[in-house]
Amino acid sequence: MKLWAGRFSKEADKKTNDFNSSISFDSRMFKEDIDGSIAHATMLSEQGIISVEDKESIVSELAKIKEEIIDGNLPIDPDAEDIHTFIEGELTRRIGQAGKRLHTARSRNDQVALDIRLYLKKECTALISQVKELEKVIAMQSEKYADVVMPGYTHLQRAQPITFGHHLLAYGEMFLRDIGRLEDAYKRMDYCPLGSGALAGTTYPLNRERTAELLGFTGPTQNSLDGVSDRDFCIELASAISILMMHLSRFSEEIIMWCSWEFKFIELDDAFSTGSSIMPQKKNPDIAELVRGKAGRVYGDLMTLLAFMKGLPLAYNKDMQEDKDAIFDAVDTVKLCLTAFIPMIETMTVLPNNMKKAALGGFINATDCADFLVSKGLPFRDAYKATGELVALCIEKGITLDVLPLEDYKEICDLFDEGVYDAISLERCVSMRTPLGSPCPDNVRKQSANLLEKIK
Repeated sequence: MKLWAGRFSKEADKKTNDFNSSISFDSRMFKEDIDGSIAHATMLSEQGIISVEDKESIVSELAKIKEEIIDGNLPIDPDAEDIHTFIEGELTRRIGQAGKRLHTARSRNDQVALDIRLYLKKECTALISQVKELEKVIAMQSEKYADVVMPGYTHLQRAQPITFGHHLLAYGEMFLRDIGRLEDAYKRMDYCPLGSGALAGTTYPLNRERTAELLGFTGPTQNSLDGVSDRDFCIELASAISILMMHLSRFSEEIIMWCSWEFKFIELDDAFSTGSSIMPQKKNPDIAELVRGKAGRVYGDLMTLLAFMKGLPLAYNKDMQEDKDAIFDAVDTVKLCLTAFIPMIETMTVLPNNMKKAALGGFINATDCADFLVSKGLPFRDAYKATGELVALCIEKGITLDVLPLEDYKEICDLFDEGVYDAISLERCVSMRTPLGSPCPDNVRKQSANLLEKIK
């Protein structure tokens, strides 16, 4: 029987039931629904609203129901309207009148608002742990490759020398911000809506602070209308996840490029690559490509949440049933991506010689060449012009700055001497970049250690 059956004279059409049902996606919240009901019953008893005997019967049987669902001994009825209806119906079937008293001073509106907050708090915590695991791998790999020189890029053109460790740490910074956003989202969802009722609270003498305490919340929500109709926490979490997926997608894009023969900076482990059905030589970075593609899917989940909420008047509206499908999909997707992404980064093979070869071929030490002239007293703009002429000369001759004869240097600017070759060596170019945040190997090692410290 539907919880709202008293007002209606006949059963809803089956197609209406199927359309209205949320059991297919809210059944995953059975633990949270039961935990919320146990806390609610405990508070009702403490307030003298239901008897201690009824409370004990409710709490005991709900605990059994939870264990039976977990063990698989109690299958969730797919024809139930939602998880709340299923659990309350099962409880009432087992303990009779006491089960019917559980819903005193409660609506499904504040019940579902509670369940999804409890569920997302747990998922948010798990997601933060996953991102921290990724950060550990990034810190390990960046420390390992702190000395490996590679070209840094702007506009996808070789620009200046950095190290592979420094490049990885850029993503370490991004994921640190993601952790901060997830933690912020957690803080704002950590308020208990139970006791808001359908929209206007209740006339029963509830102790909402006690319910919040029992369920591990910071405290109760402060407005009953907002308590049942707020889904900002879903949107905020989806937004944080979307930014995290954007970072994973950018990282994936670079991995895909680095794996190509055009770059060949890294090679992915066979466990995180696939082949071609027709081209036997292929080794495809499918994991990275899927992560890149799934970022768009998560963006869609965020847009779904924003779109259905934008026109809703207070308080609860059935549109809000769509929140779970969208936010659950966003959470599931990013967790799945991280599960594959973390070991892919941990097991990749780095090819330092190929990175060094690319770094030597792109005139990425040109700025350092200009800086050498500045150290001799030449204004930077004049040094810039002279170095540009040197680069043009090297291109004409098909050579690089490090092998250009000194007489050619002097022909363009007589301030050059033998010291220029040391100044433009890639290792020196990197090691001299010592200010905070720069790519010298000592900085990279310190930054790797700092990253590990921050995620503690």
